Amino acid sequence: MTIIASVIGILAILSLAVIFGTDVVGTLVQRTVYAELDDRAMVQVVGRGHYYADRRMPAIGAPATVLTALTAVAAFVWGTPLTGILSTLALIAAVVWLLAYARVAKPINATFAAAALAGEVPADARALQARWESILPLRVALLGIAITLLLTTLVLL
Repeated sequence: MTIIASVIGILAILSLAVIFGTDVVGTLVQRTVYAELDDRAMVQVVGRGHYYADRRMPAIGAPATVLTALTAVAAFVWGTPLTGILSTLALIAAVVWLLAYARVAKPINATFAAAALAGEVPADARALQARWESILPLRVALLGIAITLLLTTLVLL
């Protein structure tokens, strides 16, 4: 049965890794690119990016959270208390990431997407982008921790 737990854990890691990679690229590349664009171009690029990402990424993010939860259950059932605790901590990190996204990033994403589609530039576009970028290090850290905890769980199963 540890094979089932391992497969679930691997799928959770792969799903979280997609989101993690997206946040890392945002941190390392996109922040600098957006800073070099004029406001209109930035709103168009950022807004359209969020428009599509907010429609497509839940297909990765929702399964990532569910698979992480299933990994925790499987680790408690077929693993040890330690593997259950590690994978539960991974779930907590993923849920905190989700809360940060929902409370900070998602409303900003919606503002940028609406502005881009309407051909408008919000007066506070740079401040909104700065706020969105301000949580990227937290998001990267949370998913990095979640993935590391899941990897550790798999090693110990």
